[in-house]
Order: sequence, then C-alpha cells, then structure tokens
Amino acid sequence: MGANLKEVRDRIKSVMNTQQITKAMKMVSASKLRRAQTAIQQLRPYSDKLNAMLRNILSNLEGDASTTYGQERPVERACIVVVTSNRGLCGAFNANVNKAAVHAIETKYAGVRAKGNLDILCIGKRGAEFFKKRYSDCRIIDDHMMLFEDLSSSNVGKVSSKLMEAFVSKQYDAVEVAYGRFRNAAMQFAEVERWLPVAKLEVQAGASTKKADYIFEPTKEGLLEYLVPSILKTQFQKFLLDTHASEHGARMTSMDKATENANDLLRDLRIHYNKARQETITNEILEIVGGAAALSSD
Repeated sequence: MGANLKEVRDRIKSVMNTQQITKAMKMVSASKLRRAQTAIQQLRPYSDKLNAMLRNILSNLEGDASTTYGQERPVERACIVVVTSNRGLCGAFNANVNKAAVHAIETKYAGVRAKGNLDILCIGKRGAEFFKKRYSDCRIIDDHMMLFEDLSSSNVGKVSSKLMEAFVSKQYDAVEVAYGRFRNAAMQFAEVERWLPVAKLEVQAGASTKKADYIFEPTKEGLLEYLVPSILKTQFQKFLLDTHASEHGARMTSMDKATENANDLLRDLRIHYNKARQETITNEILEIVGGAAALSSD
C-alpha cells in the first residue's frame, strides 16, 4: 500500500508540474496573440478594400495589356502555398490547414498533380513535414519555412514577388494559398483562397452591369504597374498575419483546456490518494487493535 501511495504522490507532482507549463504557455500565447491580433485587425480592412478595388478595376479592363495578374488561362502548372505554424501544441490548427490544402490538391488540382506540374510551397515547419511525407510526386519548396520570424512587408514581399514573377513568366497558371483565417481567440478557420490570377467581380443575375468609373492619373498603365503588385503583396501578407494570429489563438485555447484537464485529473488523483491513505490508516489501526486483543487474551 505504501508503494501505491508513493506512486500516486509522484503522479500528482508530475501533473502539477505539467499544469505549471501549460499555464505559462497560455500566458505567453495570450501576450503574443494581442500583438498578432492587432496587426491583422489593422491590415484586414485595408487589404480587403484594396482587393475589392483591384478586382473591380481588372473587371473593367478587358483586353488591356496591364491585366497580366488577372489573366485567365488553362491551368497546366500550379502552386499551392501552405501557411502553417513552426510549432505544435495548438490543437488541430495545423492539421485543419493541411487538410484544406489536401482537399484542394486531390480535387481541384488532381489533374495538374498527375502530370507532375504541381508545386507545394510550405511556409511553416508543420506543413513542410506533413507534405514531404505525403506527396513525394510533388515538388516541395521549403525555402521560406522561417518566414514567421519576420512578418514585415519587405520580408514577406520577397516571397510574394517571386510567386508573381513565376505567374507572369507562365511558370504557374494559378497560385492558391491555404491558411488559417483568424476570427477570434477561440475560432479559426482553415481556408484555401485563390491569389493568382485575380478573380474578377462576379455579377449576379439581374444585377446592374454598370462599370466603375475610375479616373487614372497620371496614366492607367503607369498607375496599374505599381498598384496591382502592391495590392497583391498586401493580400499575401494578410494571409500570413491571419495564420500568425490564428496560431496563437489556437495555442492559447489549447493550453487553457489542458490546464482545465490537469485540474480535473488532480482532483481525481487526490481523491484516490486520500482513499488509499485512509485505507492504510484503517489497516494499521486494525493491526494495533488485533495485537492488543491477542495480548489481553494471553
């Protein structure tokens, strides 16, 4: 019985140590989440408005030479950008992003993959580890796994610029991004969004087909040459900031649940320990009483 009590005490101590770690990780994630959440909340309205404006502009420039990034062509070569975290312990966040990317690969781009023309660009170690094991028939690009160390526009722009150049040179006919869209600390959604070519505005049946009346100064070509790449870079940075905030939100929630589970486990272990201790004390009393009774009978 003494050995059993020692085992339970050691288990309680181990759970308490683990609980201290989960509490500390929750606090760290909460601190990082505040900064990441502020960054994406400031950028998202700006990015969404620019993206809507870009789609509107490209919808009204049919046949124009400066609509390169909105040029639709048969998809013979494609690239899937998978944005995950570098670290785990954030629940099913990374698995959900990987699952969303797998669905796109095995449905929408199954034909491209069968021809050996599908590249997977992994930003984040978790995605790279997963796809290297699963898709040996695809080219896995892992040059930018540590991009989350610096999410400045200049650093992220280096990656988006390469992808845009690849699209313009027809190395890729389509580029899609799988990422985690941040809503709040408790809710993140894995999404796959087409980045290139830029989707034009869809006119619903019965809706007005009036075109937006934009005035370009100094010239339409000169302005779009700068405007379109700038908007696309901002949108790409939004994908990473969304995922960055989603990672910390998922980890904070996961560590909070782990702490609660540790509390439940500690309660059960303490009940078990007290029962075992009471049983030990009762047995000792019975032995003393039995011994005293034996002595008195003599």
